[in-house]
Amino acid sequence: MGEERGVRTTGRAAVLGSPIAHSLSPYLHRAAYQAMGLTGWTYEAHECDEARLPALLDSADWAGLSLTMPLKRAVLPLLDTVSDLAVEVGGANTVVFTDGVRHGDNTDVYGIERALGEAGVPTPGSALVLGAGATAASALAALRNLGLRTATLVARDPARAGETIEVAERLGVALAVASFDKLEALLEVDLVVSTLPGGAADSFAGQLARVPALLDVVYAPWPTRLAASVEAGGGKVVGGFAMLLHQAVRQVELMTGRPVVPVEAMRAAGEAEILRRATRTG
Repeated sequence: MGEERGVRTTGRAAVLGSPIAHSLSPYLHRAAYQAMGLTGWTYEAHECDEARLPALLDSADWAGLSLTMPLKRAVLPLLDTVSDLAVEVGGANTVVFTDGVRHGDNTDVYGIERALGEAGVPTPGSALVLGAGATAASALAALRNLGLRTATLVARDPARAGETIEVAERLGVALAVASFDKLEALLEVDLVVSTLPGGAADSFAGQLARVPALLDVVYAPWPTRLAASVEAGGGKVVGGFAMLLHQAVRQVELMTGRPVVPVEAMRAAGEAEILRRATRTG
């Protein structure tokens, strides 16, 4: 029998970004291929900035690509079609190649939603997002999908949050924007989503200790000082690994065309690699 419609038995995939050396994506995707018996699939990591992106897109017969910093927005003009969600969010972290057509999608939003649901975080009635980059945009989309129509964004420089404000407008989310010196007055919320890089939220850990729920997109080292503070205060904490895992699960579905993906095999592989790195550097 030939391949089922939309299902590929072989494929070359990769994650692109800069820096990329510490990406967990190869461990997650390869674990999925192994558990699914996809011996004809490969997944690599390639260092790539905006300048190199067009050439790398053309460099191979790709089945799919995962994109991380700083490529999620830069890739959009290089695509043939883009999902409605990726258009709304203003960024694609996934490219699927079908019959020469490059299709962009966003699985970060799915990853955030699934991570919160898996951890049993109640649907929030109010939320605060720390940071104003591409991940913050995906967080706003996830919050919109969970039913929120208002949110607050805290940025180091609110004047530079223009792209994220435009995302909120496309999403239909009324967004208030503030600077971090106003943080203390904004913490009466059900959920805080920190999209700040590792260590950048440490100085705010004491202020956020009493929030009821936190999603911190950092996954290593874990727990972050922010996560430990919220957990010690009795709040529910969701780490970045859960988001990374579930967005990768959705990527495997899109790239391979298979609707059943071995989540637990991917989780185990990712956790094992995080532990290996912590042991090596500890």
